[in-house]
Amino acid sequence: MNSMSSMRPKDQEAGQIAEPHVVIVLVNWNGKDDTLACLESLQNVRYAHKTVVVVDNGSRDGSVDAIRKRFPDTLLICNERNERFARANNQGIRIALQQNADYVLLLNNDTLVDPDFLHHLVRRAESDASIGMVGGKIYYADDPDRLWFAGGGVDLWRGRIWHYGLRQPDKGQYNQPRDVDYVTGCCILVKRSCIEAVGGLDESYYIYGEDVDWCFRARQAGFRVVYEPEAKIWHKISSSSGGKHAPHAMTGFKVYHKIRSMLKFFRRHARWYHWITLPFGMGLEAVRAAFWLAWHGNWQAIRAMFRIIVPGRSRADQAGG
Repeated sequence: MNSMSSMRPKDQEAGQIAEPHVVIVLVNWNGKDDTLACLESLQNVRYAHKTVVVVDNGSRDGSVDAIRKRFPDTLLICNERNERFARANNQGIRIALQQNADYVLLLNNDTLVDPDFLHHLVRRAESDASIGMVGGKIYYADDPDRLWFAGGGVDLWRGRIWHYGLRQPDKGQYNQPRDVDYVTGCCILVKRSCIEAVGGLDESYYIYGEDVDWCFRARQAGFRVVYEPEAKIWHKISSSSGGKHAPHAMTGFKVYHKIRSMLKFFRRHARWYHWITLPFGMGLEAVRAAFWLAWHGNWQAIRAMFRIIVPGRSRADQAGG
């Protein structure tokens, strides 16, 4: 692509511009239909120098056979059990580095992508050597003009982590690329040098929060994290955690583990002075969230919020087993 900003020496001699090699990593866990649709979508991507890796987490729904049959060129890694998001993605990252990837793209298996999304992500990453991670503009798959993610924000003083643009109609209000606190692991392009400097995802997170932590570690290492609005994808929200049938995709399992991960993140990254206001801010956010969930009749999610204070393994935890 003639818009790429960097050239490798052997390609300069030939008078050509090389596309950086991107390895795309998908994790599948009993998501056969979503994964097949995602892989079909990736076949239409107008970016030649890419490799697709699927890490299957012990699926029992025929995913492995279906992927092998329909996409024989896809590199398929089969785990015997569900290794969850971070560990499975780290497997894919290690394979990507072994395959001399310039970039690794983590992409949720329940997404559909614009044919040019990868070109825009790579172009933004190549525009500045200090950029370590890039994410795109993400819409709801069942409401394709409504935003789900337009960059991520974190407030260590108030204990908040949020998506810009969440549930807003896209009217161009987030059409400018910019540095952000984090980009979601639903779609995150990571430069090889960034991975080599900060490592992979932290596998101590049970689920959720790994992406925010990863971006924070990258920023602490001096890398920029950038939102690129021209890279567009559509997300089937919370397919792996049963969110398709819960109000606003907020299952009890999702709420329970999001709160646990958020607490872990703030314990790790907040400084002593943030704790002057952070507990009060988190308390207010919890009250606000509880009222919002009650307004939408999501009592399962409210019960999950209160289980956080109950010792032992909760039913919400077991449901995600």
